[in-house]
Amino acid sequence: MAVTLDGQYLFDDKELKIEVGSICRESVEKSASGLDGVLSIDLGRRSRKIIQKGIIRAKSQVQMKTKISEISGYMDGDSHKLISSDGEGFENLRMDIFKTTEKRTNGGSLCCDYEIIYTQLTV
Repeated sequence: MAVTLDGQYLFDDKELKIEVGSICRESVEKSASGLDGVLSIDLGRRSRKIIQKGIIRAKSQVQMKTKISEISGYMDGDSHKLISSDGEGFENLRMDIFKTTEKRTNGGSLCCDYEIIYTQLTV
């Protein structure tokens, strides 16, 4: 099974790594004059970071630019769904950062490393 973002096959499965961060909790602390201590109100689970790293491969400069442009299009503020190659799904992802390294040749193709940082808005 391949990695998909909103059902689109944008990524090469070879050397792809998905790192799932810890869920964060939010709380509000209030104090009142004359009282010793604080009142802590737990607001529950919030978000977590998911980092995806891999290699983009293309047969030409044009194809590489097209792939990078397609992936960059997901930095639109909307929430997306990532399905890993082992079938694990991550919903409500906002793509915050997409960065690539210098392009290099590898055999008969071009390739570059990339990193995507998502925020999973609700867990």
